[in-house]
Amino acid sequence: MDFQLMLESLPKLLNGMLLTFKLVALSMILGMILAIPLALLRVSRLILLRGPAYGYIFFFRGTPLLVQIFLIYYGFSQFEAVRESILWPVLSEPYWCAIIAFTLNTSAYTAEVFRGAIQAVALGQIEAGLSMGMPRFHLFRRIVGPQAARLALQGYGNEVILLVKSSSLASTVTLLEITGITRNIIADTFMPIELFALAAAIYLLLIFIITRLFMLVEHWLSAHMRPPKDLEHVAE
Repeated sequence: MDFQLMLESLPKLLNGMLLTFKLVALSMILGMILAIPLALLRVSRLILLRGPAYGYIFFFRGTPLLVQIFLIYYGFSQFEAVRESILWPVLSEPYWCAIIAFTLNTSAYTAEVFRGAIQAVALGQIEAGLSMGMPRFHLFRRIVGPQAARLALQGYGNEVILLVKSSSLASTVTLLEITGITRNIIADTFMPIELFALAAAIYLLLIFIITRLFMLVEHWLSAHMRPPKDLEHVAE
């Protein structure tokens, strides 16, 4: 193992980690914006609303993310109408193509996580709110939404972790995030073991931080399920 090479390459990979963070953070935000209405459409009783949402989720969950990236980055450029449209400055950039692909993909998975969480809320609580004349918007904001968010937390945490690892596919469209920079250094040094091991360590660090953050949020949201400190002292 060439530890000197690993040490010299670390600053470059940390610069790539910044791009990885940008890709994941922006895709998470945009994916969340898409996922919430998709989840609400999925639980709708109207097939005209539920059907298109199901088709969207089925497609993006059923096809590989790598294929989706290639379709967006290489596929749209084949159409002259796209190249002449106002969207071309965005679709011609690998960064934005990766963001679009990650956003569409994670929104489908996140929507299913939220759908399951919404449907897991006790029906009796929903009926109680409706019997009191509570409008459906307030019912969702005060009863269904907060509980669904807590129930979806673990599943959403897993999706964020998968998104971080999937961000390595951005290197296939020339983006120099962690994996892209690693491959470039390997092409110059022919030392794949050391550099891929270093890249894996950086991904492990990112996943560890994300896991701890979700654990802290879960601990905060489950405060009502823990006994008061006075009772803890009595139990001891």
